[in-house]
This record gives sequence, structure tokens and C-alpha cells, in this order.
Amino acid sequence: MLQIHKFFTASKPKFWLSLSLTLGFIYALMALQKAFSGEYVVQDDARQHVFWMVRFIDPELFPNDLIADYFQSVAPAGYKAVYQLPALLGINPLVLNKFLPILLGLITTGYCFGISMQLLPIPATAFISTLLLNQNLWMKDDIVSATPRGFVYPIFLGFLYYLLRANLWVVGIAIAFLGLCYPQCVFIAAFILILRLFRWRNWRPKLSPNPTDWILCATGLGVAFLVLLPFALSASQYGPTITPSEARKFPEFLPGGRANFFHRDLFKFIFNGYRSGMFPRSLFTPVTLVFGLLLPILVGFRSRFPLLKQLTHSSAILGQIVMASIGMFFAAHAVLFKLHLPSRYTGITFRIVIAFASAIAISIILDKIWRWASSQERAKITVAVAATLVISIALIGYPSFVKEFPITAYRIGEVPKLYKFFQQTPKDSLIASVAEEANNIPTFSQRSILAGSEYAIPYHVGYYRQFRQRFMDLIRAQYSPNLGEVKNFIRKYKIDFWLLDAGGLTPEYLANHRRVQQYQPAGKEALDKLQKGAVPALSKVMGSCQVFEDKGFVVLDANCVNTGN
Repeated sequence: MLQIHKFFTASKPKFWLSLSLTLGFIYALMALQKAFSGEYVVQDDARQHVFWMVRFIDPELFPNDLIADYFQSVAPAGYKAVYQLPALLGINPLVLNKFLPILLGLITTGYCFGISMQLLPIPATAFISTLLLNQNLWMKDDIVSATPRGFVYPIFLGFLYYLLRANLWVVGIAIAFLGLCYPQCVFIAAFILILRLFRWRNWRPKLSPNPTDWILCATGLGVAFLVLLPFALSASQYGPTITPSEARKFPEFLPGGRANFFHRDLFKFIFNGYRSGMFPRSLFTPVTLVFGLLLPILVGFRSRFPLLKQLTHSSAILGQIVMASIGMFFAAHAVLFKLHLPSRYTGITFRIVIAFASAIAISIILDKIWRWASSQERAKITVAVAATLVISIALIGYPSFVKEFPITAYRIGEVPKLYKFFQQTPKDSLIASVAEEANNIPTFSQRSILAGSEYAIPYHVGYYRQFRQRFMDLIRAQYSPNLGEVKNFIRKYKIDFWLLDAGGLTPEYLANHRRVQQYQPAGKEALDKLQKGAVPALSKVMGSCQVFEDKGFVVLDANCVNTGN
């Protein structure tokens, strides 16, 4: 029975790498199956970051569209190129978006395996690392979104892999790719390079005597400077970045808001707030990742765990990643919103670190158990086998206990006839609506909307000031009893169609529309009018100007409304 122990500790890397890639591929295929489960399916974040890319195929789409122009302007250059180059061959970006997670997942798996082998050169441990990281990532919609945060995992792991191998040129290339796809991570990479210039002895830092560390640091910092320089010098047409004092005035940044950030509970704000906190909520998903918390304890009793002798000096990278991430987390808080969201600096890297730490801890514990059973006593061997089986089943079988694994956040369009109707309208059509369904129109119909809650990203004042004003004007017009006010709104924004959903003109609908109620005072004013008995002017022209109806959704011809009495 002790051959089991030998199999796990001494088998060839190719077997475990192949097994790692196979499981990663299976997870990706499960996601792909969901992606093509219907005619109208889109990943949630792709509705923001990919919808506008159909311009690469048809430049006439989304003309003078504030929302499309904004998301195109904030998209990193490298990320855009990944979609733009295939589009030259006629590959629709929205279709490519569904296939990219397979490639991103496999690259992530490959680099994860390679890094683990440099930390603890045991192939089975590397397999566990990839398994845990894959499960964690496929229980969250980062990689599956194929948006910039989906690209950061394979690129950042590539950076770590080549850094540990001291490959100067590829480290520089990896940092450049980080800057082109996810600039925030460049700061973490640079911080890690600086930390590697120090060696700790008796809790005291000493400069590294290794010239390779200095060359890598100088080269990496040089590339980081060059790749970030354009961001520092260029002024966004939608800037400036909102200040903390301004943000506190908007309901969008408060609990329940579209971009909720500030919390009354200081602990939640610093440690587990979705955008403000240090620790991502799903850090220990799967729950087997809690083994990672044991690693520092096991290291403290190094003499009792023989496998720790095989832990290489490269394992110091885990601590360096954590230190760099925490440093950037507090830096982002110090200059709030200028470096985007603080959680972006720990959420990604902590997931990576905990996967490696858990795999190493599990290996150390299993190794200790099998060494304890080396006396060939039947009872001890039984315990060792049972422990190995339980842990193996828990590791590999965990996803079977998770409902709807993998978690993809794919949105399924429920009104196909509506999307097809708008597809047949002129390409420069502009649709006004406060309905949540309006968020799907740009993706499924490739037509512009005046505003939509999905696109209410409030970090750049130049964009959000216009967006917010549009939404408030829309609320006032939709619920105004004065047809003249409605007509002025239509002429001001050159509206072509008005989309209403079931009960969309009633006070109950307005009172329960959480997103609309963030736009004050327009939301409260409109609700007060309805509760006092005012009848929206749109309801008076519903019969004469309606051009579409299905599943409770009604589309009005804005030109008809504008010319009506």
C-alpha cells in the first residue's frame, strides 16, 4: 500500500500536467456549453466590455453613442487588440468572447503547474495547485468573462513563472502585456521586483547579493515605467476621476448602490467589502482552500514535517506577492479611485497565493501521514489510505456539490422578438427606457440606448455626469403628465423608440425600481406625482404610437409621440 505514497511523490510530471490540463479543459467546456445554450446568451460583464466591439466588424454601429464611446476609451490597448485582430477575419467579438475562456484557462493551468514545480518539485502537488486554482476561478466569473480581469491570471502567472526562472526578456514582455491588458497589476509586479532585492535574516532585511535580482528589477521597472507612461500623460476625455468626497454624495457608492463602496462598518469596509475590502468573498471557495492557512503553522514546525525540506527558496515569492498586494491595496485607498478599486490589488493575487499554499499544505500533511504509516502496521495504513481517499475525493469531487458549476454569470435573453425587432431598425436608432431589459439591447440588437443601469459606471466624472443627467431626464420625461415635456426630451436627445415593460408607468413599478431610485431628486419627484394621481403622458399615446408588443414589453415610436397631440 505504501506504493500509493511513492506514486504521489515520485511519478513523472507529464502525467500530472496532462491531468491538470484535462480537468481545466473539462471545466472550460462546461462553461462553453452554457455559453451556447441559447440564441441570445451573453456573459454579464461582456455586456459592458465587449458589446461595442462589433464596431470592428461594422463601423456604422453605435454612432455618437456615449456609452459605447466610453467603454471603448477605457479598454486597455492589448485587450482591444485580442478582439480586433480576429474581427479583421470576420470573427464576431461576442462569439470570440465565449471561446477565449478555454485558452485563458489552459494557459493559466500550465503556468500554475510550472510555478508549483518551482516551489515544491512534486508533480502531484502541482496538480493540486492547478485543481484548486481552477475550481476557484470557475466558481467566479473572471476568466469566463474574457474581459481585462480574465486576462490577468494567465499573464500574471506567466510573469511569476519567468521571474522564478530569471528569464530577463520574457519577464519584461510579461510586464508589458500586463500593462496592455490590466495596468493595475503592473504596480504589483513592480513591487514584487523591488521586494526581491531584499533578503530577510533574523527579521532584518539585507540587500540581495545576487546581481540577477538587480538586473531583473531594473529591467522590469523600466518596462513598467514605459508601459504606464501613456496612462500618466494622457488625459481622458471622460475624466477626471471622481474624488472620495464627491462619491460619498452619490447613492450609487453607498450600500445597495450600483457601485456600492462605502460602508458604515469599518471592518467590512477594510476587510471584506466587495470593492473596498482586502479579502475577496469567495477566497476560500472551494472550502478545501482553507488548508492554505495551515502552511505558516506547518513551516513553524519544520523539523516535524520532512517534506518541508524540499520546499525551495522560490517559495518566498508567495510572501512577496502578499506584501506587494497589501502595499498596493493601501496605496489605492490613500489615493482613492485614482488607482481604481483597492480590492483589485488583492482579490486576484490572494486567490493565486492561497491555491499554492493549500496544495503545499495538503502535500505536507499527506506525506506526514504516510511516513507515520511506514511501519506497515495495518491500522496505520488503513488510516493513511482513508485520509488520502477523503482528501482526494474532496479535492476532485467538490464541484459536484456546487449548484450550477461552473459559475459563468451568463445572461439569457428572454425576449427574442424584441431583439429582432430592434435589429431591423436603422443602425443609428436610439432607444430610451428605464427597463432592465434595455441593458440587453446593445448586445443582442446592436442598437444604442440612451442610458441603462448596467452602464452606470460612476468613476469618471466626465462620463457619469452626462450619463446621470440623461437618466434623470429620462425618468422625468417617462413619468411626466405633460406631453410637451416628453416631446422636448425626445427632440433634445433625438430619441427614435421608447421601450416600456409591464406596469412601467405605475407608481408601484417606480417605487420598487431600485436603480431608478438612485437618481434623485428625479426618482422621488416622479413618484410623488404618480402617487398624487398624475397620469404619465406616454400612457395617453400608447394605443396610437405602439409599434411592438411581446411578453409585456411595449415599444413606442418616438416620432409618433413627438407629433401627437
